[in-house]
Formats: sequence, structure tokens, C-alpha cells
Amino acid sequence: MIQLDVHIMGQSYTLACREGEDKALLNAVAYLNEKMCVIRDSAKIKGTDRIAVMAALSLATELLATKSPEGPLSGLSMAEVKQKILSMHDTLDLALTPQENLF
Repeated sequence: MIQLDVHIMGQSYTLACREGEDKALLNAVAYLNEKMCVIRDSAKIKGTDRIAVMAALSLATELLATKSPEGPLSGLSMAEVKQKILSMHDTLDLALTPQENLF
């Protein structure tokens, strides 16, 4: 196992992977960092945990669209998938905004 020091949205993480898998892990970190920064920079979402949830939903949607030709998003264009993600974002935003006042 090898350890890599990476940064996601300015936060440092030490990750471990098998030898030879480091390039794939670094590519995944870069992709996740890009997704999270785009979400953060949209200025609609505050809080790293909420940004991470939105990024996870986006990545899961991409994965499901490529994995299953008969999945729930298989017949949608990328624009329609993005619209679904935005709709999920709005739903999450409405549900989580009242909780922000608790902390």
C-alpha cells in the first residue's frame, strides 16, 4: 500500500491505495474536486457536507447512466440528467435550509 496526500476543496487528506492504482486515485480526486468546486462556486450551497452530497448525487447519476442501459436515466439526454440533478438540488435545499438554523 502507498499513501498519497491530496487536497479536495482546500482540505488535506491522506489516502491509501495499492501500488499502481495511484494514478487512477489521483484522477478520481481531481474529478471530485472539480465537481465540488463547481457546486461550491455556484453560491447556492453552503457547507462542505451539502456540497459533498450534491457531488455524490451527480457522480452516482453519471455512473448509473453508464452502467445500466435500462436504468431510470437511460433514456435521458445529458441536459435532462442535469435538470434532474438541479431538481434534486432544489429539493435538498428546501429540506436542509431550515436545519442550518439549528447549528
